[in-house]
Amino acid sequence: MDPHLLRTYVTVARLASFSEAARELGYTQSAVSQHIAALEQDLGAPLLTRRPVAPTAAGERLLEHAGPLLLRLEAARADVARIVAAPPLGVSLAATPTALGPRVLAALPAAGVTLRVLARERIPAMVATGGADLGLIDGLAAPSDPLRLPDVAPLTTEGAGEEPVCVLLPETHPLAARAGLRLADLADARWLDAPDAGLPLAHLRAATGAAGFTPALRYDGTDLRTLIALATTGHGLTLLPRSTATALPGTTAVPLTAPRVVHRTELIHGTPLRGAAATLAKRLLSHAKD
Repeated sequence: MDPHLLRTYVTVARLASFSEAARELGYTQSAVSQHIAALEQDLGAPLLTRRPVAPTAAGERLLEHAGPLLLRLEAARADVARIVAAPPLGVSLAATPTALGPRVLAALPAAGVTLRVLARERIPAMVATGGADLGLIDGLAAPSDPLRLPDVAPLTTEGAGEEPVCVLLPETHPLAARAGLRLADLADARWLDAPDAGLPLAHLRAATGAAGFTPALRYDGTDLRTLIALATTGHGLTLLPRSTATALPGTTAVPLTAPRVVHRTELIHGTPLRGAAATLAKRLLSHAKD
């Protein structure tokens, strides 16, 4: 399957317009139409309706494959480029907000780092395609168990730290005096849904194997301070790693006692690592063992 045709198809489907796709891709509208016709002929099925422009059932199924296929091609190009390029003087690190704990921050050198705080699901693709040299991604896991990461490309994954998890409560909350809390007992509580700033509610459901954890408020952002402020003012509960949740004004961090899970951080990168990226990776992993 010609990746140029596939990329044209994905763009037309996303924009729902042949003319808009032509403008974005730098083709003529006639060339875009020819690309789509050639792809439909190759697959032996109509992929788009024309008025309105929308994927057919076969086209919808192709879209499910197209994203990972095109991403793999970009990752392959970036991997080859890494091998032939000279080691960069600086290094770029993509991380989730809750992966940037005290040990990680202490490991960062005084200069030469570009730090990008991103949503959790964007980081593997960012590293795979060369948008970042290293990635730090986190989540809930059983002790010593690896995180389940999307298979976007051949990436090396290494454990970069584990620590206990706490429920962050306003200090006036009825449960703030507890010595520990069971996650299953909080399924019906008011929760903050902040998948990009904190630990997603889907992780909580997976950890307990139960439904519930209905969000009282959703926060679409990556600012950890905003998430903490929402929890402090009683808009809902959230889970945070102990080092982040401890000693925050107006709040109490109550340890999670069951299920037996930890906040796990993993370092992801392509191979081989050289120069500043290799040095930073070594520092991050060594600090995780301190």
